[in-house]
Parts: sequence; C-alpha cells; structure tokens
Amino acid sequence: QVQLVESGGGLVQPGGSLRLSCAASGTIFSIDTMGWYRQVPGKQRELVAAITWGDSTNYTDSVKGRFSISRDNAKNTVYLQMNSLKPEDTAVYYCSCRFYCLGFGCPPGALDAWGQGTLVTVSS
Repeated sequence: QVQLVESGGGLVQPGGSLRLSCAASGTIFSIDTMGWYRQVPGKQRELVAAITWGDSTNYTDSVKGRFSISRDNAKNTVYLQMNSLKPEDTAVYYCSCRFYCLGFGCPPGALDAWGQGTLVTVSS
C-alpha cells in the first residue's frame, strides 16, 4: 500500500557529506513515523534516525551532531543529511515508514514499509 523510493547514496571521502531522500507514495495513508536504518553484511540492522509526523526526532548516539533528519509532510518525504562522514558509516541505508492505511477495507493498526536501500560508501 505504501512504496518508498530512496536516493542520494554514493561514494564519498571521509569528512564529506551526503543527503539521502526517501519519498513515500501509494494508496491513501497517514504517516506516523519515518526513519533511516543501516545495515552491513553480518550485522544487525540498526536505527540511525527517526522523525515523527509531528516534529520529534531521535538519533543513535554514533551519529548525533553529524546527521540530521528532516521531513516534508506535504511531499511525504524524509531526508537524512549526513555530515562529517566516517568509514564506519559505510552501509546500506534503508528508509522505513510506519503508517496507517485509511479508508474502508484497510487492515487495522500501524503498518510498516521499507525502501529498497541505498548504498553509502565512505572511503578514501
């Protein structure tokens, strides 16, 4: 019911910056929260940052002060501005959306959708 399309990944040198974008589209829905996760092979996926469709945010400790999450409610889009990138930030970044399906026939409760992932490589 909701599809997420990510963009903005790529190769960047340590200390550089990237901005990831994630746009949600699909049937009628209401977003509760959008966020970014990252994962490397052999490691568990971890939450990087999240933002509610109010205006509250949270970040994992390792990115505080370097990353900033923001959203455009009208466009159902979330951004992740990544500054002062480090090699340990290298991962596939996944956008996530928690939402409610609206209208008759929708399943009850909050639902989750995931983007396809975008690779961020921080290397010299």
